[in-house]
Amino acid sequence: MASTEKLELREVLTEIKMSRAAFYRMRARGKAPKLIKLPNGQLRCRRSDLDAWWASMEDAA
Repeated sequence: MASTEKLELREVLTEIKMSRAAFYRMRARGKAPKLIKLPNGQLRCRRSDLDAWWASMEDAA
């Protein structure tokens, strides 16, 4: 069964060791992990989406 864990943006930034500004620049270029925007405006990232993003970064290297 796929993980349904959802990470807060600050947790994602800590894991990928990136500033919020750099993350938003990467997101504007379409290179960031897929995010979910909640009705209150907060962002979440599924663990599975972040893991897939990590895998794609390995493939690109």
